[in-house]
Amino acid sequence: MTVQLIDQLSDRTLLKQQAYVNGQWLDGNANTTFAVIDPATEQVIANVANLGAAETRAAIESADLAMRDWRQQAPKTRSDLLERWCQLIVDNTADLAIIMSAEQGKTLAESKGEIAYSASFIKWFAEEGKRVYGDVIPTAQTDRRGIVIKQAIGVVGAITPWNFPSAMITRKVGPALAVGCAVVLKPAAETPLSALALAELADRAGIPAGLFNVITGDDAVAIGGELTSHTLVKKITFTGSTPVGKILMAQCAQTVKRTSMELGGNAPIVIFDDADLDLVIPGVINAKFRNSGQTCISANRLIVQEGIYAEFVKRLNIAVSEFNFGAYSQSDSTHGPLITAKATANIDAKVRQAIADGATVVCGGKASVAAGYYYPATILTHLNDTMAIFKEEIFGPVAAVYSFSTEQQALDMANDTVFGLAAYVYTENMRRSWKFAEALEYGMVGINETAISAEIVPFGGVKESGQGREGSKYGLDDYLEIKYICMGAMDK
Repeated sequence: MTVQLIDQLSDRTLLKQQAYVNGQWLDGNANTTFAVIDPATEQVIANVANLGAAETRAAIESADLAMRDWRQQAPKTRSDLLERWCQLIVDNTADLAIIMSAEQGKTLAESKGEIAYSASFIKWFAEEGKRVYGDVIPTAQTDRRGIVIKQAIGVVGAITPWNFPSAMITRKVGPALAVGCAVVLKPAAETPLSALALAELADRAGIPAGLFNVITGDDAVAIGGELTSHTLVKKITFTGSTPVGKILMAQCAQTVKRTSMELGGNAPIVIFDDADLDLVIPGVINAKFRNSGQTCISANRLIVQEGIYAEFVKRLNIAVSEFNFGAYSQSDSTHGPLITAKATANIDAKVRQAIADGATVVCGGKASVAAGYYYPATILTHLNDTMAIFKEEIFGPVAAVYSFSTEQQALDMANDTVFGLAAYVYTENMRRSWKFAEALEYGMVGINETAISAEIVPFGGVKESGQGREGSKYGLDDYLEIKYICMGAMDK
């Protein structure tokens, strides 16, 4: 199976199965490996080096040594190398997309879009890294000067998910390297190939050895435990579920590490009856069904005003009827599989429970029996906020449609969750949109728009959806320490 994937690539050396530590490609302990599965076919496409705590510890130590010189380099020097890495990512888009689609399942069009998105973070932070400004503070004493500078925080442990196996890496590694940090990365065991391909391109770009390390392995507890406990690691950045994020935060407390967490979501789309449905439907399709619903900002609850509820469901049903779930190798595929058999079973269980609670299935609702981890586009109606599905993150192609009558009811429903990552609102009333956006308890709000992510804007949530922001000018902050310098006896 590995040969078949290699045969699709113009540059076969981008398909790596060894880990990358201190500029070297390494086999696992005792040459052990773990399998990477194509979720569209359930076939093994690679056997990747299986590392553990000892190798993670060695990577941390090499990262610390490499960073000592790196942080002393001129920001432009770091920027130039990142620019070179960015260009190599862009130049190899086609191959990187094939690798991503093979291990993650998304269509080639989606994978190519993610590669462009990934490169944008490297490009952005290559520029922003040259703009780490300090301050001179006027003091009360005439013989003193107060100076504030910002310095690289240190070695960064990064743990990234499988749903965006390239972009979630560059969104963390880009700012870290730009300001002078080094990174030890643990990619998801389901999708290590994209991370290793990025490491190969970083090596070609001339990123010095030890600054970007990729620890592949299926023992997340051992690797994560080493990252969170090692005293040389000064920050952990994690994208994933809220329960795992809480565990990592607790572990980091023992050494008082800085953390940034992009955790679970339960995003509402509130659609008022004055909304333009010609605008709404494409937005909902993007927010709900992109990556087959496997995004942290995926629309989880479609909260629609009573006056347009029936028409909305009718139009949404027509739109999803045109979907074609299939492998990335099929040119007519509009959507790919879920990541694992377990993920498919979890989605099916949520739908079964909703039906038992009184939901009506408009379309879909039954897992595929064919090869691959597929679940059809599903629309559920006759739901209410007492059902389990209202509180849970679905993470699949299931549209749960709720109704509301008043603006206050919609707001209460939208905010009735422990999560607070992203929310969306459709209305032609600009007064309402401004007021409603301010009242929503979310880190990001889209008004008449669901494509809200970009390298230039801050990405992150509130409540149990996390802490910190990635992307934008704010994305550097979590990788920097603020140091105050008091200069005395200046009148001598």
